[in-house]
This record gives sequence, structure tokens and C-alpha cells, in this order.
Amino acid sequence: MADVKSEFRKVVADALNAFIKETNPETAEVAADSLVVQNPPNPEMGDLGIPMFIYAKALRMGPPQISQEVVKRITDSSIGEILAVGPYVNVKLNKADEGFSILEKINQQKENYGSLNAEGKKPLEGRRVMVEFSSPNTNKPLHLGHLRNDALGESVSRILKAAGAEVYKVDLINNRGVHICKSMLAYKLFHEEKGDTPESLGLKGDHFVGQCYVEFDKWSKEHPEAQEQAEEMLVKWEAGDPEVRKLWEMMNEWTLNGVKATYDRTGVSFDKYYLESDTYLKGKDEIMKGLEKGVFFKADDGSVRIDVTDVVGKGKDEDNHEKVLLRKDGTSVYITQDIGTAISRHDDWAFNQLVYVVASEQNYHFKILFHILKKLGFDWADKLFHLSYGLVNLPSGRMKSREGTIVDADDLIDSLRDDALAAIKERGREEEVGDASEVAEKVALAALHYYLLQATPIKDMLFNPAESLSFNGDTGPYLQYMGARISSILAKAKEAGVKVNSDKDSVSLLTAPEEWELIRALGNFPEVIAKAAENLDPSAVCSYLYDTSKLFSKFYQQCSILNCEDEKLKGARLYLAECTLVVLKRAMDLVLVQFLEEM
Repeated sequence: MADVKSEFRKVVADALNAFIKETNPETAEVAADSLVVQNPPNPEMGDLGIPMFIYAKALRMGPPQISQEVVKRITDSSIGEILAVGPYVNVKLNKADEGFSILEKINQQKENYGSLNAEGKKPLEGRRVMVEFSSPNTNKPLHLGHLRNDALGESVSRILKAAGAEVYKVDLINNRGVHICKSMLAYKLFHEEKGDTPESLGLKGDHFVGQCYVEFDKWSKEHPEAQEQAEEMLVKWEAGDPEVRKLWEMMNEWTLNGVKATYDRTGVSFDKYYLESDTYLKGKDEIMKGLEKGVFFKADDGSVRIDVTDVVGKGKDEDNHEKVLLRKDGTSVYITQDIGTAISRHDDWAFNQLVYVVASEQNYHFKILFHILKKLGFDWADKLFHLSYGLVNLPSGRMKSREGTIVDADDLIDSLRDDALAAIKERGREEEVGDASEVAEKVALAALHYYLLQATPIKDMLFNPAESLSFNGDTGPYLQYMGARISSILAKAKEAGVKVNSDKDSVSLLTAPEEWELIRALGNFPEVIAKAAENLDPSAVCSYLYDTSKLFSKFYQQCSILNCEDEKLKGARLYLAECTLVVLKRAMDLVLVQFLEEM
């Protein structure tokens, strides 16, 4: 619908400017792209409308009178009948032409449909976007918070790519620090002599290392010296102690193999992994260069700092407007590493936008980081963006994680899969769906991902496993069911020998309100992708999926396909069903909901 909206804006803008020139020549002309296109509340009023309220003051005339004057000056329009409805200029579109155009584009572009705007171009073509997400620690498995992060990062990346951007996905592995040494120390205390490995204990590597971390926590409660021992191990690590480094490498490999298995399971992938152990010293050189240039200063205690008053404002606490970049002993802090990593990334892959997918708890950190990089003179620092998202929790008592406080990702997915499998068995659908366990896994992931993505990123949310698995309502499984339902309709039509009619004469028969509403929704898909990409917000795609699925259900209930007596109309309705499936499959992939042909 983007092209017809663009044409409607132009027609109205030309007429409005003609009226302005006649009556108020001192008033500036109206740009067509400034006009707001809305959907009238009642289809009888028209298919699209443009309000005239904003021009009432300048033209010293009521909006209804303005709309009437505008319509008088539109003598011919190929898009449909233009009419004045109160304060709006509306259009009743030529449904035969517009419907045929929309469905033809879907049929021709197939799985690429939605990427082109009204001008036939990809809206983000030429943009190089790096997306950082996940960023796990190598002392424990991925948890529920990572699942929201991963879903957002992967979905945003797919949406950006669909809009024409060149996308490069990166993952920063936090594999050094005292928290890593805690797991290592616990391994030496409780497992080294026994020669325990993840394989010998039948555990995923990340789960075993996470278990070590829990063991350290319990042990430290009875041994006050535990923290000091972990810090001593970190000093040895930084000094390159061979024994410590060997243990570190082994346990890091265990964790990373386990984490990557979870990535594979959830459909998440990366173009490059960055290791904190490789980047944590890189920022120090830039800090020293900045110190020489006067960007930073050396405090009385010997630490290197930057004044961030411009970012946080003046406060009573001196430290509130000064950020430490190097400690007094010369060691780096976390933001030092991030400075070096950002510079290295731009050197590796010259992006013109870098999106950090990180929880809202780090809002302050990223404000300071971006400020520092601008102060250092990097012109690309203006293209850095923090995609901040809210916290996600489970209902109290629903599940317990291995650590007792954090919900393990694999445990959650396993539980969802088991519940989905039980639902399949209860419905007696094991034979119909093929491999029931495989289908249950896909249903579980659809439930998880869709639930995590349907809320706007910035909102805190409560993940309700039971709600997410429902086959009714705004859920991933409902969308999968709708896709399977359309597939079944198409399969039955093929068995019955019903042929698709995609010619203009046949498509022009699709005039019922339910048919037109669905066609119009399909035509809006390119705008949905463009909006979701620009706002970095997958929830727009989720809303579109649910609304379009409901419109198909309404169409199917009111407009019989296989029992339609008119053969041309039957074929046209089948064509509409085919096109709907193309769009739904495309949109589902953007929000990590796997399509199922049978459920």
C-alpha cells in the first residue's frame, strides 16, 4: 500500500497547494510527504484519509470546509474516488487495480516481498549495521535474560537485512575476570583430583562450569579467604601463569561449546566473536593518547578520568561527574575495554551504525561510552546506538534454575518443549505432525521468541510459559497453527484439482469486505518492515502477524474457498490464501517463529 499512499499524498498536496495559492499566497506550500495518511474508522467512508486540522489556523477556515475545497480541485485520480468526509479528504480506492497490484507483487517477489518501498528501493540499502548482542560470561550458561537479548538481537538483524541493510552480527564473550576465576578455583577444589569433565558427568560444558560457580559461592560462605584466593588467581592469569592459563582455556572451551549449542538450538548466529581477553587492554593506548591531548586528566590519586558533566549534569557527588578510565595503578576498567573494542570493530568492519543490544541497567554506561568516543574524535561515534531493553522474569515458583536465582535457558526451553509435546499427545496429533518431539521443540521456541518480542523492547516483562504455549490468542503457536491451516487448505485444493486464478479479471472479483481487508493488510507489509527496521523494534512485526492472521481467519470463515460455486472466484480466493501464506512465512522468520506445515 505504500505506493498508493504516496500517490494519494501527491494528489491531495497538489490540490491543497492550488487552493492555498488562490486564497493565501503568502502561506508556504505543503510537501506531499508531510501529509499524514490514516485509516478511516468505517470502510464506507473510504480506504485512506488525510486530516485537514493542521491547516485551519493558517487558512482561517474550518477543517471540513478545507477538505471540501481540496476535493473540488481534484478533477481526476487514477487511484479511486476522492471525497470529503468531515475534516478529512478520503479516497475509496480502485480495489480491482490495487488488489491485483498487491497480490502480483507478492507472487513475483515471493520470500523477498516486503523489502521494497513505494519507489521500488530497499529503505536501508547502503547502510552497514553492526549489531552486538548476547555477550555471555564464561562462568555460567545462558539464562532467561540472555534469551530476550538473543531474540532481540537476532530479530533486529533479520529485519535490518530485510530492509536492505548489510548486517554484521558480533558477540563479545566476557571470558576473563575474578568471576571466571571463582569457577576455576571451585574446579580445582572439588573436581580436579577426580578428573571430572562435562562428558564424564553427562553435563553440557556450560552447565558444569556454572555448577562450579555455585559451588564456589557455597564454599565462600564458610571460607572468608575465598574472594582473596580468586583475586590471587586473576593476578596469576594476568601474569600468564602456565597452569592457570591451561585451566582457564579448558574451562572456557567447555562453556563456549555449551553456549554455542544453545545458540544453534535457538537459531541465533554470529559473524564474529570478540573475546574480552583479547580486547581488555586495547583501550589503554587510546586513553593515554587522549590524556596527552587534554581530553582526559589525571586526578590527585593518580587515576585517569574524564569530566562527564555534559552527560550527567552537575551533582553534589564529585564522582558523579567524573568517570575513571584507568585506575591509579594503571589497570583498565570495563569501559576502557569497550572503548578499545569499539575502535577495533570499526577497523575490522567499517560500519556506519553500531547497535548495542544491552539491558536498560547499562543506560548510563553507554551514554558515557558514546560521549568518550566522540571526545576522542571518532566521527562514527554519532552512529552508535544503545538498544535498551527491560528486564524479564518468570512467575514466582514456576521454575527453579540450577543456581536458584537465575532461570537457565536450556531448562526453560526443555520445559516448554515437554509441555508442547504433552499438548500434542493430548490432542492425538502425534502421527499427523510427523516427528512429534521435533515439532514440540519448534513450538516451544516459537512460544518463547514471540512472547519475548511482542512487547516493545524497553518494557520490563513477565514471561508466562503457560500463556506463551497457548494455541489461541496472540502467541507464536497460534501463528504456526495459522500457517499450517493455510497449508492444509492449499493441499486440499491441489488434491481437488482447484487451480489458482491470478489474472486481473479473477482478482477483481475479490470485493467482499473480508477479502479487501486482508489484501490491504498484505499490502502494508513493506511499511511494517521499514518501520520496524528504523525503530529497531520487532514488536511491530509481531503485531502485524497477529492482526493479519486474524484477518485471514475472518476471511476464511466468511468467504468459502473450496465450496465456492464460481470457479474464477474460487481460484482468486485460493490465490489470496497463497499470497497470505507467503507473507506470514516471511514475517514469522523475522521474529524467529519457525513455520510448520502440519500441527
